[in-house]
Amino acid sequence: MRRVALFGAPATGKSTLARQLSAELGEPHTDLDDILFTRQGALSLDEFRRQTAAITATGGWIVEGNFSKLADIVWHRADTLIWLDFPLPLILYRITRRSLHQLAGREDSSQARRLTWSTAFLTRRSLLRTAIRKRRANRPRYAQQVAETAALGVNVVRLRSPRQVQRWQQRTAKTPGRPRAARRSRTT
Repeated sequence: MRRVALFGAPATGKSTLARQLSAELGEPHTDLDDILFTRQGALSLDEFRRQTAAITATGGWIVEGNFSKLADIVWHRADTLIWLDFPLPLILYRITRRSLHQLAGREDSSQARRLTWSTAFLTRRSLLRTAIRKRRANRPRYAQQVAETAALGVNVVRLRSPRQVQRWQQRTAKTPGRPRAARRSRTT
């Protein structure tokens, strides 16, 4: 594993897993939200694709984000695609907990900087409503796109709970011959 793409609903632990894999594998981690959402606003799709393609054109990377419209330049270039597909009640609980944490000023991220009480909980397009709506709309499309990605030879890992994530991490950490960051040398 050197080129890993992670995606899933909000609050499924994409960033946490991506950071852990980055440290373990010694590959750089990129959150696509940090590319798309600049202090001047969101990038155009063309510029977003260009910057993302530059990252995934390199030898090794860990990229996280829910942008299946970038599948051709992220998923298809990956050697491993990880889908964090948790149950909706768990996602809603985690979104609520994370939003309260961000609103209290305990996190600095592109999402936390844009978050307000209204966008988190009160508006028609709040994080909670959006999570429900997008899960219903996107899940069948994701399944199709994941199957297409697997047909290209990309290893697809679909994890449906935090426990499955933990087990997968333990299993892959014990894989013989898997490069570890501490033993790996990089030439630049």
